Amino acid sequence: MLLDERTRAIANRIEEALAVLPPALAQHASAETHACVVELKTAPHAAVPELAAELSALRPALDHVMRDELGLSVAAAGTHPLAIRSQVGVTGDLRHHKVAQTMGALAHREPTMALHVHVAIPDGDTAVRVLDRLRDDLPLLLAVSANSPFWRRSDSGFASMRSPIFSMFPRVGIPRHFGGYGDYVNAVDPLLRSCAIPDPGFLWWDARLQPPLGTVEVRIMDAQSRVADTAALAALVQCRVCRHAQDGRTADAGQDLLAENRFLAARDGIYADFVEVSPPRMRSAVDRLAEVVEECRPVAAELGCPAELEAVAALVASPGHARQRAFARAGGLAGLPARLADEFVAGAAAPTLARS
Repeated sequence: MLLDERTRAIANRIEEALAVLPPALAQHASAETHACVVELKTAPHAAVPELAAELSALRPALDHVMRDELGLSVAAAGTHPLAIRSQVGVTGDLRHHKVAQTMGALAHREPTMALHVHVAIPDGDTAVRVLDRLRDDLPLLLAVSANSPFWRRSDSGFASMRSPIFSMFPRVGIPRHFGGYGDYVNAVDPLLRSCAIPDPGFLWWDARLQPPLGTVEVRIMDAQSRVADTAALAALVQCRVCRHAQDGRTADAGQDLLAENRFLAARDGIYADFVEVSPPRMRSAVDRLAEVVEECRPVAAELGCPAELEAVAALVASPGHARQRAFARAGGLAGLPARLADEFVAGAAAPTLARS
């Protein structure tokens, strides 16, 4: 999110921000629906450490240019803790104008920011198998990434308030079980052929296929304030996707159970207890995550991201929603956006891309 460096309020200046970026940085930045949000994108990488290194350069480079050229700073979280609807502007480009036109008041709500992780998949059948099996993982990914407890200048009572806010959009939430690529095409094709949606990018599910890119995209996670947390979650996602791609089994958890666990994850974050059916019980997200990380360790060794996977434990020990609340208690809610801006560049590399 773009912030006024003096007041730390949201700054609806995305067109100006993109215009002043040097070419090396501009290729990694784009507009989103809200004019106070910039999407920062890494290049594709084979291994998460390379991704983290690039992000560690991109973040301070972006922040450096914004401060020097426009008097802005940059921060990342699932929501801006102080923003209210009357402050929000909508981006003027054609695609996001279409979103605003079709979504009405939903496009003029407070901005929400998510972490999107793409993992390349070799073919459609494998992609749908991965998408089906990821459904069980999505509430857990939301729980560990929850980083938006404040909304409209008060504590929302949620660890990820971004999740219910964004859920007001259509075509959101955990996708249904498809079973095969043909079933997926049969479900999506009528929406495209009827022009109900212009392209698959208007399916805003928590995880979706991106046919133009050849990826499965996991979208359920809150934006992370720190680079290390982003890398840990990217490693966890990559490991789960690869494990599901290699394992021919399919899973079909009930939609009602998944929806309940998704709500519990949004409300309680990593401190959530999830519903399990075999046997029927409540089980802590922390215990479930420890089991998932253990399953992923051999995959992480193959993929070259064991350290980043192990860093999930540090995020569990200090999750974003808990850090935000602790700072607000100690330093006041008004100072939280400045803290988020500090975390955005903390531990990152020098801004070598700023002038290249």
